[in-house]
Amino acid sequence: MKQKKIPMRMCLGCNEMKPKRELIRVVKNAEGEISLDLTGKKSGRGAYICRSADCFRAARKAKRFERAFSCEISGDIYDGMERELENDE
Repeated sequence: MKQKKIPMRMCLGCNEMKPKRELIRVVKNAEGEISLDLTGKKSGRGAYICRSADCFRAARKAKRFERAFSCEISGDIYDGMERELENDE
């Protein structure tokens, strides 16, 4: 039987390729709102991050989310996503 292909995505924090299921998706929807997508099913442009707060902080410091979504992101949005990420762990 043929092996099923596992989709791989790159973490914005540590730049490692990991299976999609191990990562958390960050979404920018059609209205321009940015949020964490813990289910992986929200519609919109997505970027992936490890489940660790360290990777989130590294991506925030290097402004990788802003580059991925081509927009400015306020500190309040970052703080809210970081709290949500820490609650999920």
